Amino acid sequence: MRQFVAVIAASLAVIACKSATNPPDSPPGENEVSIAGRRMFPADNPWNKDVSSDPVDPASDVLISTCGANAQLHPDFGTTWNGGPIGIPYVVVRGDQQRVPVTFDYDDESDPGPYPVPADAPIEGGSSSNGDRHVLVVDADNWKLYELFDAHPVNGGARWTAGSGAIFDLSSNSLRPAGWTSADAAGLPILPGLVRYDEVVEQKEIKHALRFTCPTTRRAYVAPARHFASSRTEASQPPMGMRVRLKSSVDISAYPANVRVILRALKTYGMFLADNGSSFFLSGAHDMRWNDDELGAMKQLHGRDFEVVRMGSIVTQ
Repeated sequence: MRQFVAVIAASLAVIACKSATNPPDSPPGENEVSIAGRRMFPADNPWNKDVSSDPVDPASDVLISTCGANAQLHPDFGTTWNGGPIGIPYVVVRGDQQRVPVTFDYDDESDPGPYPVPADAPIEGGSSSNGDRHVLVVDADNWKLYELFDAHPVNGGARWTAGSGAIFDLSSNSLRPAGWTSADAAGLPILPGLVRYDEVVEQKEIKHALRFTCPTTRRAYVAPARHFASSRTEASQPPMGMRVRLKSSVDISAYPANVRVILRALKTYGMFLADNGSSFFLSGAHDMRWNDDELGAMKQLHGRDFEVVRMGSIVTQ
């Protein structure tokens, strides 16, 4: 399936390179996992658009049904499960982080290296994972994001191999070329769509859209997505980049405070369909400070509690 930390103070100074996988008993401040809630991309970027008042798409009911109207909203992130980390980790580096070469299986749709990937960069699912193995790196000094899919270190991280890779300027609204994948099936960046601990618990606000998956999709995409990952053409199948939001009528007052932060974001900014996967699986960053039981409260919600925001032109070629 194609799917594709140091605290940064307000001055944007990076203290050190830290992983977003935090030991559970670390002293405060020693292995902080925050980028201080800094917003990625300009304020007028689609990821940062308030869609709470946008019209509902005419095909909303059908598309939600296809993705799973009765499926639970599932937090696909947290601490650990079956001995492995849950969620997609990331690492923040300084501008002088050594660049290393990366070779790609899909080099015709990948941004060439070198990439500033630390030798010990955290890998989704852990170093022995046979899953998507995403590696996400933020260069905070230059405000650029480097993402790899199916990443494997070679010679202790002196170089890497990956299925695909993408570089995003977090100060720009530029999209990838039409038809190009990224480290994600939809050709979108991954990190801007993750639920992050620093935003939920420290900032107590998420000011951007999130990312989710559906079991099947259409051979089509809608902006800001740039790529499809399906051969199906039925109009009932959701296109990559489809945006859904939690219905305004859903009462979230009884949910735990941290969960309410996430649900408010889902009402205001919604979430983009970014990959083929389980029904209404919401992506987030791995962090040992999450409370898995608390996050599990989101499972009280279902696909039918969401609606599709009216889509623009759907690209099928």
